[in-house]
Amino acid sequence: MILLDEKFKAIDAENAPGQEMRQNEINLDSIMLGEKLDGVAVDFSHGDIDAFTPIPETAKVWMESYSKGSSQAYTEYRGLSEIRSKLSENLAEFTGRIIDANRELIITPGTQGALFLALAATVTEGVKVAIVEPDYFANRKLIKFLGGDMVAIPLNYLEEETLNGLDLKILEESFKGGVKVFVFSTPNNPTGHVYSKATVLKIATLAKMYGVTLIVDQLYSRMLYSGESFFHLRSADVQPDNLITIMGPSKTESLSGFRLGVAVGTPEIIDRMERLQAIVSLRAAGYNQGVLRKWFNEPDGWLDNRICEHEAIRDDLLYIFRSAGLKVARPQAGSYLFPQLPQLKVDLTTFVRLLRHQAGVIVTSGTEFAPLCTNSIRLNFSQKHHVATEAVKRIVKMVEIYRL
Repeated sequence: MILLDEKFKAIDAENAPGQEMRQNEINLDSIMLGEKLDGVAVDFSHGDIDAFTPIPETAKVWMESYSKGSSQAYTEYRGLSEIRSKLSENLAEFTGRIIDANRELIITPGTQGALFLALAATVTEGVKVAIVEPDYFANRKLIKFLGGDMVAIPLNYLEEETLNGLDLKILEESFKGGVKVFVFSTPNNPTGHVYSKATVLKIATLAKMYGVTLIVDQLYSRMLYSGESFFHLRSADVQPDNLITIMGPSKTESLSGFRLGVAVGTPEIIDRMERLQAIVSLRAAGYNQGVLRKWFNEPDGWLDNRICEHEAIRDDLLYIFRSAGLKVARPQAGSYLFPQLPQLKVDLTTFVRLLRHQAGVIVTSGTEFAPLCTNSIRLNFSQKHHVATEAVKRIVKMVEIYRL
């Protein structure tokens, strides 16, 4: 039995992405790299929505929802039926399988809300849950909070690796060993790795064979780079008995501030999620739900342009890191880089703090995504192009200063 204090230690937020800038103000006068910095510190712990603004006319749509008053404010717990109906059409077309808007879809307070509801609806004390390492930091914390027993499945994401991708043999062994839930993200956060069609099909087949519930986070599945393809688990011919797919318009579309997420999947699990949401948050913010009318309805070329801009930033940052001899995989999607650092004179926690105070750069420690990632940092490169490149040059300079 996990004690209450231990539960809350498991979900400690002090070092979670997005917290450091708020908890530790940076005095740029104390920067010690011997150069003057332009502007403010660069926060790679999350994307910059001033650099990449939300979908056009978002504010107008929000105001229209606000003007509707209580009919929009107090929606059904699952979300306004009219919005869910349209979402089901858009997401069915995108993911390759029909969605019943009334039984298979729920709108949540962000994708983080969807993840919590999905795990809480499937994980109880002692349930074995397979997780990927590295993967989204909240997966591990929530499972521990709920009392689940974690089984780690390694992801070989570096291009230099011979076996690139998820270790399916270890995954199957975990299913044989009693794993009942498997939660993972594709595109992967923090590496940008996209699971291949063959891998997704194998996961679906294994889940069906061993009766494993799948929870897949596909938050970045719209931001695919040149030459990449994405296979939705929902479109596999073999479907597991229980499947929840999580998506939302927060990152790619710069709508994080509205806190909107969507979960689609098995009606029984969606029903549990609704019951839990009804006592936790009641619903996703009613007025904010109206913003979902713009999702998948962006102006022609808007998404393509956004992807192109991010790809250009990605490529420049990869060049800087690799030119300095740092290992870093090329993200296939999303806006994250997960470089490996050489052996340093200081530990990772100290180096992250030194980056903040001596270089004006905020990054997230790799240990947030897997305990063994003690030599990695994560960057969200959804930033102004020149700001991101200059900041990464400072990271490289700091690596050279503290290299063992």
